[in-house]
Amino acid sequence: MPYELYYWPTIQGRGEFARLALEEAGADYIDVARESEGLAVMMRMMDHAERPPFAPPFLKDGETIIAQTAAILLYLGARHDLAPKDPAGGLWTHQIQLTIGDLVAEAHDTHHPLGIGLYYEEQKPEALRRADDFRDNRIPKFLAWFETILARNPGGSSHLVGRRLTYADLSLFQLVEGLTYAFPKAMSRALKKAPRVASLHDAVMNRPRIKAYCESPRRIPFNEEGIFRRYPELDA
Repeated sequence: MPYELYYWPTIQGRGEFARLALEEAGADYIDVARESEGLAVMMRMMDHAERPPFAPPFLKDGETIIAQTAAILLYLGARHDLAPKDPAGGLWTHQIQLTIGDLVAEAHDTHHPLGIGLYYEEQKPEALRRADDFRDNRIPKFLAWFETILARNPGGSSHLVGRRLTYADLSLFQLVEGLTYAFPKAMSRALKKAPRVASLHDAVMNRPRIKAYCESPRRIPFNEEGIFRRYPELDA
């Protein structure tokens, strides 16, 4: 049975982190909400499941439903050799993923600092202030942490954990992709100080399955409905 991935059909968003893991694993999956009537199916799942997800993304594997991006990746990583098998390595990979999720949430809040129920245009002054701090302080701080992890990984590995690709590498690739779309000027500056992060991004992009996916219609383009949005006034 193929996996069933449930996420909004017109944005990459948090679902993209799961898509990248599934694509790299060569796993058989259905992006349910992009199918005919799939969005209605997704909403019924959320309304009627015995253990209902709070929000997409969530993954269905047989009778098992897993929600939350980091939990989905924890599940897929163990089944598709995208995480270390030893408990300490698996926990460290999960920790990195949770930290990536923190930065994703902060990126979202640059354009919706007051609340998701308001349009961006209703909170532009606050967004400008939030984005200033995000560009100048938060992006560099997080990238410096990832750079340190890469530098300290034993054996000179080019990965975040161990000597092989993990879902954390895929997620850092997506994070760099999204931030570069939303803040091209700020990221150009920041990546000059994080050459290992930039190198990891390029290496992941050139992996055969990831490259094929990114060049295919399955990869939804970035847009101003998702987490990473390009508003030029927020990128100084």
